[in-house]
Order: sequence, then C-alpha cells, then structure tokens
Amino acid sequence: MGLTGQSAFAATDQLIYGVDNFDTLLFILIAILGLLFVAIMIVALGLLYVVRQSLQSMPKTEEELAFEKSGETGWWQFFWQKMQAAKPMELEKDILMDHNYDGIQELDNDLPPWWKAMFYICILSSFVYLGVYHWWVESDAEPVSIAEYHETMEEAEAAKKAYLATMANSIDETNVTVSTDAGDLSAGKKVFDGNCKACHGGAGEGGVGPNLTDEYWLHGGDVASIFKTVKYGVTEKGMLAWESKLTPQQMSQVSSYILSLQGTNPPNGKAPQGEKVAAE
Repeated sequence: MGLTGQSAFAATDQLIYGVDNFDTLLFILIAILGLLFVAIMIVALGLLYVVRQSLQSMPKTEEELAFEKSGETGWWQFFWQKMQAAKPMELEKDILMDHNYDGIQELDNDLPPWWKAMFYICILSSFVYLGVYHWWVESDAEPVSIAEYHETMEEAEAAKKAYLATMANSIDETNVTVSTDAGDLSAGKKVFDGNCKACHGGAGEGGVGPNLTDEYWLHGGDVASIFKTVKYGVTEKGMLAWESKLTPQQMSQVSSYILSLQGTNPPNGKAPQGEKVAAE
C-alpha cells in the first residue's frame, strides 16, 4: 500500500501534462505568454497605424484647432497635452466650475491619463505580487512570504541567543540573582558535580568543606556572597578561585544550585559552621 502511494506521488512529480519537469513546463508557459504578448503588440501597432491614417483624413476637432491656434502644433506638444488631459486656454471656459472665491475660480480637469494608467498598472501588479510573493510555491518549498518570515524568526532567535550570551558573561557579584529555572539548576548541578563534590559531598552534606544544606554559612548565605566565594575562592582554607575556570554564567548557575540544596538534610551531614543566615 505504501509503495503504491509513493509511486503515485512520484508519477505526479515526474509527469505534468506530458512534461517530466516542472521547470520545463514553466519555461514553456512563459515562452507562450511572451509570444502572445509580441503578437498582441504587433496587432496593436497595426491597428494604431490604421486608426492614425483614418484620423488624418477626418476634419480636425475644436480642440485640435485650438492647439494649432495657440501655436502648439508639434507632435510632442500635442502628445504632452493629451497625457496631461489639459485643455487649451481657449477651451477652459467649458470646464470652469461655478463657485468663485475672491476672484479665484477652479477648473474641473480630468485626472491625467498617465496617472490613471499608473493606477491600473498598480492594480495589475498587485496580482503579480500576490501570486509570486504569497501563493507561488516551488516544489516542496514554502511561499516566499512564509519563507522570509521563518528566516527572520531564525535570525531573531540567533540574535536573542547572542544577546543572552553577552548578558550571561556580564554577571558578577553585584548583579547576580537567584534562578529557579530547571535548565539553570541542571547546569549548576553539573558544575557542582564536576568541581565541588570532592570537598562538599555529592549532596552538599559537607566533607573537607562545610555543609551547604543547612542555614549556617562561613562567608555569607545570599546568592551574591556565594557567587563571590565561588569566584574568588577562600585561599586560606584551600578553596580555589574559580573565575579563571568557570564562566560568569556557570558561577551564577552553581550558586543558585547550592541555594536549592537548603533544607534537603542529606544523611551524614556535617555539623553547622559559621553564622545562621535566613534563606532567600
């Protein structure tokens, strides 16, 4: 059953109206449209020639006579006036509007033909835009607009990660905060197991170093104090300064993890040392 379905899809991909390649079919369609456009232009130019010959044999209109009277008899001047839909001075009385303000009157001119042509071209272009940008799909790809959206989101996510990485590296004892995020605590546990367990025990119960699960602290029990202790160490007690081995983010994560051990009461906990500090 599965093979039959795959064969059907394969046949559809390979044969479209007798053509075994979609790009080839698209090229053929574009070529046909191009030839059709050329044919239409040839016919249009032929009709324009016939109409022009016919118009030359007809008597001149009042507007043409007005143009000739004004001295604007050149083809370009006449064409320019037509494109602007402007009336000769002699005919402006026909489009003069009734209202009058302080001797100022208004002409009821038509919209310039070039403006209307641009408007219609914009309408036609909008269909091309919608087709290419929103509906057109090449093979299994997404429409251009959706593909650009996903690309933009990926770029934004990369920029976000880069920004967060920069922020993480700017953490110090003056701005560190307690994190309860599961990802941060998991990363903190990994740092603890790799670097702190030997002296403080696997569960923080204490060993060579003090118990980290009770309320008593030798160098402060808030997150800033713990971060500072991890960062600079306690050389007189043999604790290393970890600032050269751990990133600011890692030191922040392990500090939050240490605080999460409060009240866990693991077996074989070492006797309290230092001063009692209320939990954050």
